[in-house]
Amino acid sequence: MKIFVTGACGYKGTVLVPKLLEQGYEVTAFDIQWFGNQLRDHPALTVVQGDIRNVEDYDLTGHDAVIHLSSIANDPAGDLNPKLTWEVSCLATALLADKCKRHGIERFIYASSGSVYGIKDEEHVTENLELVPITEYNKTKMCGERILLSYSDDMVVQIVRPATVCGFSPTMRNDVSVNILTMLALENGKITVFGGDQVRPNVHIDDITDLYIFLLENPEHDGIFNAGFENISIMDIARKVQEHVDAEIVVTPSNDPRSYRVNSDRLLATGFRPKKTVDDAIKELVGLYRQGAWTNDDSFHRMKFMASDILDQDAAT
Repeated sequence: MKIFVTGACGYKGTVLVPKLLEQGYEVTAFDIQWFGNQLRDHPALTVVQGDIRNVEDYDLTGHDAVIHLSSIANDPAGDLNPKLTWEVSCLATALLADKCKRHGIERFIYASSGSVYGIKDEEHVTENLELVPITEYNKTKMCGERILLSYSDDMVVQIVRPATVCGFSPTMRNDVSVNILTMLALENGKITVFGGDQVRPNVHIDDITDLYIFLLENPEHDGIFNAGFENISIMDIARKVQEHVDAEIVVTPSNDPRSYRVNSDRLLATGFRPKKTVDDAIKELVGLYRQGAWTNDDSFHRMKFMASDILDQDAAT
């Protein structure tokens, strides 16, 4: 089976692609490579550098399935340039879906986001609740979902709404809650928590990438799935970090009101089971930092890196 993976050189893609290759899949890894390419050479891997907004940059001939990861990732980065965010995360999804139909692609797995729900008071946020996205990133993900569902008569469409992903990747992100709080503790001996009461659902990067493969291997499970297995407040994450790193917690006010708890019973009913926890991610990150394998490079902070470099590049094209 030949798989076309977009965003293949990103945070999740760099973990997912080697797993697909290990399972015997042939993979085309498509990415604009704003954050470089950390994928290792493999006889079954073809890496294509291109812009997902340009359908001429990629060829779907001979592919059986698409795993669509590419987007302008996270709320602050998405708000930097709304036009770019809509083009990459929504328009490009529509173009890709149309090209998939024309090439007879049988399977489409879409990485949406658990943040499409917005602010919810419900104790259990299930897939049936109304979506009230509040940022450009959330809105584009919701539109991407609706576009793909309109193709469900043409191919199997599986939509994943991941919680906040945590853990190590060769193309790292230090701007997600577990990762950044762990880095703050290690570098500064101090964990700055903005607010703290906001609850975030979390999923380990190994589990979310395993899930994409699980869905690839189980096409009978179509539709929309939440993927978050630990609903933890930001303060509780900081306390978990404290269990592994001697650091002080400092609380400051926050203007981020998002707080939600996702329910993943629909996914668990398929037989999928997560294998790792937030605590696992923290322990792994601490160990890698102390070995010198994890750093605080600017490119690991999406908004900072995009604001200083990528947006200028895009404006010049």
